[in-house]
Amino acid sequence: MRLRHIEVFHAIMQAGTISGAAQLLHISQPAVTKVLQHCELQLGLPLFDRVRGKLYPTPEAHRLFVEIDKLNRDLVSIRRLAASLRSGESERVRLVATPTLGAAVIPAAMTRWCAAFPDSHCSLATHHTREIVSALLLGEADLALSLQDPHHPGIKAEVLASGAMMALCPLGSPEAAGVGPLSVNDIQTELIGLGADDPLSDVVQSAAEAQGRPLHSRLTVQTYQLARALVEAGVGMTVVDPFTAASADRSRLSLRPLAPAVPVHLYLLSAANAPLAQTSRRLVKYLGEAARLSLESLAP
Repeated sequence: MRLRHIEVFHAIMQAGTISGAAQLLHISQPAVTKVLQHCELQLGLPLFDRVRGKLYPTPEAHRLFVEIDKLNRDLVSIRRLAASLRSGESERVRLVATPTLGAAVIPAAMTRWCAAFPDSHCSLATHHTREIVSALLLGEADLALSLQDPHHPGIKAEVLASGAMMALCPLGSPEAAGVGPLSVNDIQTELIGLGADDPLSDVVQSAAEAQGRPLHSRLTVQTYQLARALVEAGVGMTVVDPFTAASADRSRLSLRPLAPAVPVHLYLLSAANAPLAQTSRRLVKYLGEAARLSLESLAP
């Protein structure tokens, strides 16, 4: 029996008539009759006795219906699954980000994603880029955000947004009194540094050394958020990524782009051999838009 035979036979058994089956399947009565006749011809036995225009299932039809009804339930489940995949429902997305991006970019994107996919699920986690790469390669995450391209053959890296490193200057400091880009040669306030293993910190330090002014710090922190909080408390100044800078309290500090400019890229990371599902692709769209909107807020 072909799949169409099964659908028509099941509909007739449920409705009890050709006309009823036609209504269930949204096709014409002649079409139902034609498929039934072809089904019986293929089987080599009648499935219904015709008595004064009515159909009466044969014993063979009743036995066949038991198995076909099981198959029909599976077909219904398959159709529902296909519909949910098409609409993005019932999917689970696993997103990992570095701590900075988890706080600065994800919340705005998730607001839109949750509204667009009310029946989908998302798990969020924060890790450093090294752990993110492992999670993607092991299939423990679907996509990730990082300010670092790991340059790994098993990882696909795509730039979602680009900005530049920003100086956060406490109000009342000499740096806060100026306008425009801040040269490393003009830094006078106590500098809150980032960990030696931070890739962006290395780029900033290299830029400073190129101008003959290496940057030194008595106070070193592990995260951009902590550096920002210390500046807001008046402890000193710091240099952070633009996404952290965009979320800073402007009533407590001043923002100035660093000179020379140190570019920063927001990377979408995913396993190279694992294409993203529809809900993941939509989340990527929202993440990119949230990141670009965040950068626009830095414009003077």
